[in-house]
Amino acid sequence: MGHIRGWLLAGAFTLVVAPAAHAGQDHTTVRAVRIQAPLKIDGALDEPFYTSVPPISDFIQQEPHEGEPATEKTEMWLAFDNNNVYVAFRCWESEPGRVVASDMRRDGPNLWQGDDLVAVSFDTFHDGRNSFNFITNALGAREDGQVTNERQWNGDWNTVWEVRTGRFEGGWTAEAAIPFKSIRYQAGREQVWGFNAFRTNRWKNEISYVTRVPAARGQSALYQGSVAATLVGLEAPSGSRMLEIKPYAISDVKTTPSESVVSGFSRTSNDVSGDVGLDVKYGLTQNLTADFTYNTDFAQIEADEQQVNLTRFSLFFPEKREFFLENQGLFAFGGAAAGGFSAANSDVPILFYSRRIGLDEGRPIPIIGGGRTTGRVGRYSLGLIDIQTGDDRAVRSTNFSVVRFKRDLFRRSNIGLLLTGRTLAQSGSGGNALYGFDGTFGFFDNLNVNTYWARSNTGGLPRAESRGRTRNDTSYRGQLDYQGDRYGAQLEQLVVGDDFNPEAGFVRRQDMRRSSALLRFSPRPSRFRSVRRFFYQGSIDSIENGARHLETRVSNGEFAIEFQNSDRLSVDVTDNYEFLPRAFDIAPGITLPIGGYAFDNVHLQMNLGQRRRISGQFAIDRGSFYDGGKTTISVSRGRMNAGSQLSLEPTYQLNVVDLTEGSFTNQLVGSRVTYTMTPLMFTSALLQYNSSSHSISANVRLRWEYRPGSEFFVVYNEDRDTLTRRFPSLSGRALIVKINRLFRP
Repeated sequence: MGHIRGWLLAGAFTLVVAPAAHAGQDHTTVRAVRIQAPLKIDGALDEPFYTSVPPISDFIQQEPHEGEPATEKTEMWLAFDNNNVYVAFRCWESEPGRVVASDMRRDGPNLWQGDDLVAVSFDTFHDGRNSFNFITNALGAREDGQVTNERQWNGDWNTVWEVRTGRFEGGWTAEAAIPFKSIRYQAGREQVWGFNAFRTNRWKNEISYVTRVPAARGQSALYQGSVAATLVGLEAPSGSRMLEIKPYAISDVKTTPSESVVSGFSRTSNDVSGDVGLDVKYGLTQNLTADFTYNTDFAQIEADEQQVNLTRFSLFFPEKREFFLENQGLFAFGGAAAGGFSAANSDVPILFYSRRIGLDEGRPIPIIGGGRTTGRVGRYSLGLIDIQTGDDRAVRSTNFSVVRFKRDLFRRSNIGLLLTGRTLAQSGSGGNALYGFDGTFGFFDNLNVNTYWARSNTGGLPRAESRGRTRNDTSYRGQLDYQGDRYGAQLEQLVVGDDFNPEAGFVRRQDMRRSSALLRFSPRPSRFRSVRRFFYQGSIDSIENGARHLETRVSNGEFAIEFQNSDRLSVDVTDNYEFLPRAFDIAPGITLPIGGYAFDNVHLQMNLGQRRRISGQFAIDRGSFYDGGKTTISVSRGRMNAGSQLSLEPTYQLNVVDLTEGSFTNQLVGSRVTYTMTPLMFTSALLQYNSSSHSISANVRLRWEYRPGSEFFVVYNEDRDTLTRRFPSLSGRALIVKINRLFRP
């Protein structure tokens, strides 16, 4: 009875949205309610709290009709006690049978774009830049993400929180508890945070927010503090004594084939080993955290997805290791993407690329231990990393260090400093260091300017002066980027010197001066009911080397149709010029000679929206290629749902290349098969065949979060060589069992 009286009293301090709510961050206020007893997280929403406290229910469309009331009613509650922040949703549906819920797995690839979902964002420092984000769908699948500077989304960040969902006659519900220990926030008991929330309705392809949000922002507006509401009424515990201890134990059996000197037949040897390690997280202050790791192990991480490279430049592979993913956006530099599709297709150097630590061309290198300190002090952001790797075959023990310092300016701008170093350069002698300054400046709602200047220094290499030329070990960039809903424009100048060598970073292309421009027009037609937007886009890129000789020129024109049902059809035409300054081995036995080549390509692509049972990107390319021709057929981001627990994600790429110097064909075939038992347990198999490397590989993983933050893994890896006769021969095999346990004293 006392709890009921407490809830009724709390009703006097209800969650409210001010009448001027939909005018922006300064006019929308949301109040959280203190409760005297914890809510039971079961998705039922049957406690007296939900009847005594009025919900927020005036959600506003962002898509398809910006500014209009949402067509389906959404009710939301916010509450807190001494340990948790509580968020609950009741999502009404006029046609409950059409709720789209296809992915139960944590961080499932179909969750963000394919399912009906609800999401919240907490800007805990109320700086309009950084936030913690929590997402769930009608099946209780969860995703959490960390955002830096409104634009660097890190969806691989995972923390401890609880969520349950349910169904009722008129729709579905979601109820979540987010521990204060799982997030960072500003000092002081009384808190003021930035806040936003949205709901998607996939069968209508509708997105609605608590605040009025421009359509140009899309779902990413969730974590853009400049359009957020203000959350008041919170009282948070001190986080200065936060302590997390996470030990692990691992055992594995590795099978290695070897050829017998006597018989000539292949034999195998099995090596059994085990190890232990430890991760510790300690809150130095409420907003500054230190992490320590000893004998770090990442055996449970999913294998890299293989790629085909028909260029003369390096391929980018994303970071997947948990220790390096937290606060990854803090170390992003000069507006460049730190990971994902944007980083993989960009010439902009990534000056801190964490895969340089503990990996050598994809092969694991032991990490003895290290530490990291990250957080905020007032308007300043700080990141420090120091990691020591061990000896392994031809790789000697190396220390890696990173210092990142940023200061906020105005509403959406900042300037910063980055220092990186490694005690042993990749050449094996001397060290490598880099320092750089950057600035990202946001003007109005859609205009951004990204800049940086950086210099590297590598010991043990001949100085440029001794080779009869001026040293060019700097890189700099200036980019003007306007991303409106109807119009878009981009201008960029990027310079990378031929001696620029950040060996704790990633440089796709050296010795270049790139100038680029892009224009976009994307109207929303009213005459075509099935069409949401048309896209007309043109771009040109020109790349010269340091001697101002043209090496690459790419002109591209694209037309696309985005349909109301989330499908997309596009066609683009590209005109290329490529100068090869040295002979290029494009395939075994086929070498393109030095010279200039002009070629073009037509690309046709159909994207089936992820809300479908069968979705993906289906594309065909046809055109000339250097001094011959090329045809490419590809399927990417494919997905076939067989219910809410079983899914197949096929990928396929076929390249048929016919050149004057010779012809070749390569294929890349793969599929990820996932079976999800519960939102906290799944098994997945990543199967891949690459004709270029003549390999077949399998990476099978079982992951079970047996208690919050504690996990049990079983991993099976196998690689085979397809060049052998009959059945592909074994190249390597491993069975790994790992368990960790999170302690929060």
